[in-house]
Amino acid sequence: MRFATYTADGATFYGAVADEGMIALSPDFPAWPSLREVIAADGLDALAEAAADLSVTHPEGSFRYAIPVPSPEKIICVGVNFPARNEEYRDGQDLPPYPSLFVRFPRSFTGHGRPLIRPKASRQLDYEGEIAVVIGKGGRHIAEAEALDHIAALTLANEGTLRDWVRHAKFNVTQGKNFDASGAMGPWIVPFEDPAQIADVRLTTRVNGETRQDDRTSRMIFPVAHQIAYISTFTTLVPGDIIVTGTPTGAGARLDPPQYLQPGDVVEVEAEGIGVLRNTVADET
Repeated sequence: MRFATYTADGATFYGAVADEGMIALSPDFPAWPSLREVIAADGLDALAEAAADLSVTHPEGSFRYAIPVPSPEKIICVGVNFPARNEEYRDGQDLPPYPSLFVRFPRSFTGHGRPLIRPKASRQLDYEGEIAVVIGKGGRHIAEAEALDHIAALTLANEGTLRDWVRHAKFNVTQGKNFDASGAMGPWIVPFEDPAQIADVRLTTRVNGETRQDDRTSRMIFPVAHQIAYISTFTTLVPGDIIVTGTPTGAGARLDPPQYLQPGDVVEVEAEGIGVLRNTVADET
């Protein structure tokens, strides 16, 4: 079963995704204001059980998707995590011994079906399709062998980037990774129950129907379990934290010539077993 956060009639709900629309569950679980609290309470099974006896409350067309887990304490992103992506840099360096990490703010992501915003400050908005893991059981100094036990769910991310702004300073990319609504996350979360859900999954990104990125999670330089173990060495992971696990080669900046996103473009990030995250592109007003 899949769970999403969405808005309808000026209110925000979370619920179960059905073929015909959404089954609102948040009114029945007032102790859990959002999916973040559901995850912290290990409540996804309770939601699934409740949804089995309910009908669609918000049919398709009557709601808009939001970011699945609102206001996570941390969104940590992993950079350069596929071999071909490392080769894109053409710096002659071997595979890195440690993962490259940076943080994003929740406001830099929008929901499925909503436009990515190309800001007034730049015309170099780029796409990066990725799988994201949602932490369910927190911890510090998590052993790699136990790391997957700390995942509650999976979702998708388009880790939109302003390429000129990531190069404004010598040692960081924060500016170019955090423009409001420059990226997307969703459409929903899929409960994590089996390591096979992340071990060898095809991940693709399409722009206007053209496949631009296409790789498998089995080729990650730093697998998800390693990411969780490494990150938990320096910070305490808490329920609802999100780790965006890395993008394959093929981003627009690396094409010849570069192809940045334009208003009206449609970007789709797809992963086996999770779904499709789809967004258009619009200029900031």
